Amino acid sequence: MSTTINDEKASTSIKEDKKKTDEVIEEESGPPMKKRETWNHQIDFLLACIGFSVGLGNVWRFPYLCYKNGGGAFLIPYLICVVIGGIPLFFLEVALGQFMSIGGIGAWRICPLFQGIGWATTVIVFFLNCYYNVILCWAFYYMFASFTDVLPWGSCGNEWNTIRCTTSFKKLPACNMTALNMTMTWPEIKNTTSDYLNCTLPWEPKKIDSVTEYWEEKVLGISDGIENLGTIKWDLALCLLLAWIVVYACICKGIRTSGKVMYVTATSPYIFMTILLVRGCTLPGAIDGIIFYLKPDLDKIANAQVWVDAGTQIFFSYSISLGALTALGSYNKFNHNSYRDAIIFACANSGTSIFAGFVIFSTLGYMSYEQGIPVADVAESGPGLAFIAYPKALIQMPVAPVWSVLFFLMIILLGLDSQVQS
Repeated sequence: MSTTINDEKASTSIKEDKKKTDEVIEEESGPPMKKRETWNHQIDFLLACIGFSVGLGNVWRFPYLCYKNGGGAFLIPYLICVVIGGIPLFFLEVALGQFMSIGGIGAWRICPLFQGIGWATTVIVFFLNCYYNVILCWAFYYMFASFTDVLPWGSCGNEWNTIRCTTSFKKLPACNMTALNMTMTWPEIKNTTSDYLNCTLPWEPKKIDSVTEYWEEKVLGISDGIENLGTIKWDLALCLLLAWIVVYACICKGIRTSGKVMYVTATSPYIFMTILLVRGCTLPGAIDGIIFYLKPDLDKIANAQVWVDAGTQIFFSYSISLGALTALGSYNKFNHNSYRDAIIFACANSGTSIFAGFVIFSTLGYMSYEQGIPVADVAESGPGLAFIAYPKALIQMPVAPVWSVLFFLMIILLGLDSQVQS
């Protein structure tokens, strides 16, 4: 009888201790911590990972690397790096966070010698967030500029345009400066009247698309060199401030709210890209761009830089070694099947990159057709690809301002996904 009573007391004590442990986790050093939150649904984690990692790098960096490294030849080393690097490392980081149930810094208590890695990744994420917010700033700028009857980058004759601006890429009439007995450079005659155009030059000035001029002259205001910093562009400064405010508004209420936001922000970009792809494929010359994208230049594979670019793209687009995946995994339940999610994530991430390449290169093919030059020479590099190639496609669509607002809203959502989860 006494033994039974003692067993009941022991069982009751164990249940009470477990209940207290669920409420508060005591650590040997430091104050008590509340039990870590978990995702409401299993799909919340997957959408959060997709929203964080599938972003601007998939839309403009991957197509740019394809364009840089010979089109489809880049897909071979890229897919190899996905299998041998992307999936294993993604699973490793998520599993670490899931096992430790703590964020990217604290998870390294599993090996105290490497705790500095957690702090280093935090610094990297800080700089990455600053960089992403600048791109969000540009997207906000373009979106606000789209609230008009005619998109401003679709025509010449604006205050920021030069005499080299064109929308048709037909030969421009030029002026014989020698006949005028003067020496002037093109930037000096950016506001030249039509009287100067009633003669011929021994050379033909390089023509610049109106979309490119809008990006370089109006938005960025590129100066002559690094020694000429120019003045603060207050319109861009306000857009940057707005970007930081929006990011804060998305994260101020914690993981449960941001998890619900992912249902919209992680899925809507695919709808917008599909619409843009359908429209891009109906433009003349689009097939040439897609062929350039898919047809591999096997000589490029022997170039070590192509493999380096493939590896860095995996680390960039999969958000490897940033600590954020560890933090996202820490909100999983202990027995969550994160291996399955790693496979699904890899398919979604790499599939999005390849899909975005079709959208980009169908437009580049059209621009190549219009300008009469090879696809390889038609686009700008870096993030300018998204702010030149895509806007060029937008002005070809009916009700262009509406599509423009939707597209740059998609860019903003892609950027916000990455910002919020990091």
